Amino acid sequence: MRKLLRGKPVAEAIAAAAHKRADILREGGIIPALAVVRVGDNPGDLAYERTILKHAEAAGVEVRTVSLDADASQDVLSVVICQINEDPSVHGCLLMRPLPAHIDEAAVCELLDPRKDIDGITRASLASVFAGSGDGFAPSTAEACIRMLDFYNVPLDGRRAAVVGRSLVVGKPLSMLLLARNATVTMCHSHTGNLDAITRGADVVVCAVGKARAFDQRFFSADQTVLDVGINFDESGAMCGDVHADSVESVVAALSPVPGGIGSVTTAVTLDHVVTAAERASLN
Repeated sequence: MRKLLRGKPVAEAIAAAAHKRADILREGGIIPALAVVRVGDNPGDLAYERTILKHAEAAGVEVRTVSLDADASQDVLSVVICQINEDPSVHGCLLMRPLPAHIDEAAVCELLDPRKDIDGITRASLASVFAGSGDGFAPSTAEACIRMLDFYNVPLDGRRAAVVGRSLVVGKPLSMLLLARNATVTMCHSHTGNLDAITRGADVVVCAVGKARAFDQRFFSADQTVLDVGINFDESGAMCGDVHADSVESVVAALSPVPGGIGSVTTAVTLDHVVTAAERASLN
C-alpha cells in the first residue's frame, strides 16, 4: 500500500474553512448553532455527542444538547423537534439514531425542517441528493467519502466506483454523489453475484456493510483506492472496519483506516453543514 488515507488532516481542513465562514457570520450577529437531540444513554450516541462537542469550537459552531429519558414518548420528542424548527437561533439539528423501538423514527425524522436537516435524514434532503439540486444536505458520512477523495486528489471523472452497501445513510446517497462527479457506479449488496469480481474491477471501492473484516485481499487489486466506512468491534473489543486491513494493505494503492479514517471527516462535515445552514438562513 502506497498511501494511508487518514481522516485527521481532512477534518482539520474542513473545520478551518468552516470557522472562517462562521467568523463572518458572527460579525453580522449570527452564531451558527447545532442542537444535538438524544433519547436515552446509548454508548454510541454518547460517544458521538462527545465527539461533536470536542470539535465544534474548531468549526466555529455552538452546540446545544437535548437529552431525553430512554422511555420518553414520541409526543415529547416531537415537541422538541418542533421547538427546534421554530427557533431561529438554531440552524441545524442532529438527531441521534436509531431511536428506541417504541418511537416511529421515520415519522419523527419527517417533522424536522429540511433547512435544519444537516445530516440528510428527511425525504426532502434525500430527494435533493438524488435530484442533484444542491438544495438540501447529503448524509454526512456519504459526503465525507467525497471530501476525503477530493482531499487526496483521487480522480472520479470517468472512473469506475463500486459501493458495497445500499443504506440511505451511505450507500445510496454516496452512489448519487459519485454519479454527480461523473464516476461510473456499481451499487453492490448482500445479494450481488460475483461481488469480488466487481470490486476488483473498480478504481474506487467503498465498503459500508457493517460487518467486521468482511473484505480481504480477494476483493481487491493493485492501484485501487479503498474507503472503509464500517465501524465494528471484534471479539477482543477492538474497533475495526469492514476491510481486513492487514491482508489488504499490501494489495491496494490507498486505504482509509478504522479508526482514524472516515469517522472524523463525518464529524467535520456535519459541523460544516451547520455553518452552511446558518449562511442560508442569513439570506432570508
